[in-house]
Amino acid sequence: MKLSSIHKRAARRDRNKTGLDMNLVSLIDVFTILIFFLLFNVGPAEMLPNGGSVKLPESSAEQDARETVVVIVSKDDIVVDGRRVASVREVMATPGDVIEGLQQELTLQSQRKAIRVENQAQAQTVTIMGDKDIPYQLLRKVMVTCAKANYADVAFALNRKAAS
Repeated sequence: MKLSSIHKRAARRDRNKTGLDMNLVSLIDVFTILIFFLLFNVGPAEMLPNGGSVKLPESSAEQDARETVVVIVSKDDIVVDGRRVASVREVMATPGDVIEGLQQELTLQSQRKAIRVENQAQAQTVTIMGDKDIPYQLLRKVMVTCAKANYADVAFALNRKAAS
C-alpha cells in the first residue's frame, strides 16, 4: 500500500511528537511566591531602620526621607547600616573628634556604591538617627567624623509630629 504525501507528513508528525506536558499548577505557585517576595521586599524609601533602641526627637518637618547611609547612635552603640562600629562609652572616653571605626565604615560604604553622574550629590549623604537623650559632644563627634569621611550632606532622622 502506497501512502500519499499528506499521509506521509501526518505519519512523520505523529512519529516526532513527544509527550511534553507542562504542569501549570507548579508554574503558578512559583509566580505567586515571586510576587509575594517582591511585595514584601520593595518598600518606600521613607522607612528608616530602627531597632527600637533609639527614641527620635519630634519635628514638624515636611520633607520626606531619602535613601542614604544610616548611622544609628543609641545610648550604647554606634551602628552603620546594621553593623556595629563603636561603643558610645569608648567614644566618649577617647580624646579628639574623629571616631576611627565610624570613619572606616563610612569610607567603605562610599566606595561600595555604584554611582551615576546625576546621583553623585546624593551619594555622599548620611542620615544620623540619634537618640534624643545623647549628649551633644557625642553628636558633634559623629558629625565631624562624617565630614572627615567626605559625607558633606548630613541629615537627621526625626519623628514627624502629628498634625493638630
